[in-house]
Amino acid sequence: MKLKISAKELRALGYPESPVIPVAMNVMEKHFKHHTKEEALDILKAVLQSPADYATHETLQSITEKLLPKVSPTGGDSEGAISLNKEGIHFNIFGRDQIEQGALHQMYSAAKLPVAVAGALMPDAHHGYGLPIGGVLATENAVIPYGVGVDIGCRMCLSIFDIDVKDLTQREAFFMRELGEATLFGSGAQFMHAEEHEVMDNKLFFEMPLLNNLHGRAWKQLGSSGSGNHFAEFGIIEVPATDATLNVPAGTYVGFLTHSGSRALGANIANHYTKLAISKRRLPQEAKHLAWLTLDEAEGMEYWLAMNLAGDYASACHHIIHNKIARQLGRKPITMVENHHNFAWKEMYNNKEVIVHRKGATPAGKNVLGIIPGSMTAPGFIVKGKGSAASINSASHGAGRKMSRTQAMANITHNALKEELAKHNVKLLGGGLDEAPFAYKDIEVVMQHQKALVDVVGKFTPKIVKMCGAETNRTRKKSEP
Repeated sequence: MKLKISAKELRALGYPESPVIPVAMNVMEKHFKHHTKEEALDILKAVLQSPADYATHETLQSITEKLLPKVSPTGGDSEGAISLNKEGIHFNIFGRDQIEQGALHQMYSAAKLPVAVAGALMPDAHHGYGLPIGGVLATENAVIPYGVGVDIGCRMCLSIFDIDVKDLTQREAFFMRELGEATLFGSGAQFMHAEEHEVMDNKLFFEMPLLNNLHGRAWKQLGSSGSGNHFAEFGIIEVPATDATLNVPAGTYVGFLTHSGSRALGANIANHYTKLAISKRRLPQEAKHLAWLTLDEAEGMEYWLAMNLAGDYASACHHIIHNKIARQLGRKPITMVENHHNFAWKEMYNNKEVIVHRKGATPAGKNVLGIIPGSMTAPGFIVKGKGSAASINSASHGAGRKMSRTQAMANITHNALKEELAKHNVKLLGGGLDEAPFAYKDIEVVMQHQKALVDVVGKFTPKIVKMCGAETNRTRKKSEP
């Protein structure tokens, strides 16, 4: 049967209107006609989640070209163009042998920006758009929308419950059901009836036209999760010794961990202000997605306010999910740990206020808690920052990819994934080959490369994992379980 994908199905995934929808339909029906509709939609979800991963793909490139901001090519000598510095600022690289050349090249370009003050590259770094994922860049009075990223305020949130870990095995069906009820996965996922939360009453939604237009959809996506590497999972928490910062007695606990961001709200803010930045700052081709806005400009301050709102929105999504889980478990967590990445902060560096962009990097100031996950079968770690100036108070945000999504889907088999899950006694709900453990770097090696940046105060071992999958429902009548 000939593959046929409708515009309605693409909109349900979260694809914007023309011109990308007709292009995507044509590409899939022409080049993927022997795939099932389920397989084709999974590919389209992956492209929408991480268009940079497919920017040079032989057949999918034309879709990414319609998703990413457009800019007329300019050279350093063009009239009105901004030249990069010949010598970039120095930046430290952690785990250089683990980092691909594409990410290094992007960081070298960022280091040559006239507004760059300091930088660092984390051991989980890999190629992205604008700043590499795992890149940290401090600038003077300038914010770079693509230095923050598309999924603004994407974060980790962990609830630790004083529950016997044997329950995860003995009551597996219960925990699996609760994962399915707690949230919706998928790029276009939204509830038919909106959740209540004060973040939706923020005055910016009613004062800024862009945000006002996004308010309705954002409300219906409140408490949902994304696709790609976003997840919700139960696992075993091990706290080897009581730490004053974590404030949890040494012992073993049940943990509930989530990873997701600001949904369509953040993506629309990122793309809107990236286009504005590119129109105001004409950079050479290799740095065009590093265009910035200053906080002295109206557009720059608008982005700053919108970015912070998107971060608050992402946090609200996690808290809604965690509150549902706590209610169903009948327990309050003994503590929660939350940290975000894909964000920009005003911080002091060398006695001067700078804007620190952490695109896929965890804040790791002195005694600041965070979570660094591995993969669906590899452990994650609760960490406490050491406040290292060498990394601009940052650490990795995960293990980092060693295979692009395209490579993973082409080289990893379903049987191999099934065997790996069985080996680690992990139950997977949803998820695809692009997120298989083999697509990620070894988290233990990554952690070795940042021993000077963080102390480990706890360990999280996944046991029941929920991710976006082909069977994922994209709408639900009620947001309550």
